[in-house]
Amino acid sequence: MPRRARHYLAGMPYHIVQRGNNRQVCFREAEDFRCYLNLWRKISASYGACVHAYCLMTNHIHFLVTPIRQDSISNTTRIVGSRFAHFINTKYERTGTLWEGRHRASLVQTARYFLTCQRYIELNPVRAGMVRTPEDYRWSSFAENALGAQGWLTPHPDFLALGDTDAARRRAYWELFGHNISDEDLEHIRRATAYCQPVATDDFKEKLKTNYGLKIGQMRRGKPKAKGDELKGTEGFSEG
Repeated sequence: MPRRARHYLAGMPYHIVQRGNNRQVCFREAEDFRCYLNLWRKISASYGACVHAYCLMTNHIHFLVTPIRQDSISNTTRIVGSRFAHFINTKYERTGTLWEGRHRASLVQTARYFLTCQRYIELNPVRAGMVRTPEDYRWSSFAENALGAQGWLTPHPDFLALGDTDAARRRAYWELFGHNISDEDLEHIRRATAYCQPVATDDFKEKLKTNYGLKIGQMRRGKPKAKGDELKGTEGFSEG
């Protein structure tokens, strides 16, 4: 049975998550992290996927991406996945799939949830207890977004609206980390990720259905089987 096609709305940001097969480790050494990020940097630019934030955990990844074209995210993740799997399998003399199935994608409502979702991504290592503060973790976009480190990200308009200068924006963004993400927003993002649903208000979801004909199902009651974010991993990509 053929896979159902992914449909992305150009110009709208998406929270992308993908996990290692059986929650196995995908990144063992610094070279692995660097290789994966370098692939994203090059391939996303080629296919028009504007990356705003990311975090590479040991057994899963988070990206916040706005596609310029409907197929930008699918093309980027497919090619990155294939090339990274080849790199890992060759390096560690392994075979088989690296990731569990296809990535998960949740459209993110701007203004209301964008910066919350961006902080959610960059705070993953803190919630996992791997570091005390987000600046202590090497493999996320926090250093570029909050500290002004040189990088390759595309600032989103919601981020640019934080200030009139780069310094003002970084300072304002940094200050956001002084406030905890509410339990309600944490659960909303986790649930949306688990069911590939929009991170959005009910009114915004209705607009998506009316204006774009999107079919938005119901998220089940109760907690998803896996929170899906703060997993360090235990021990390896093909993407659809």
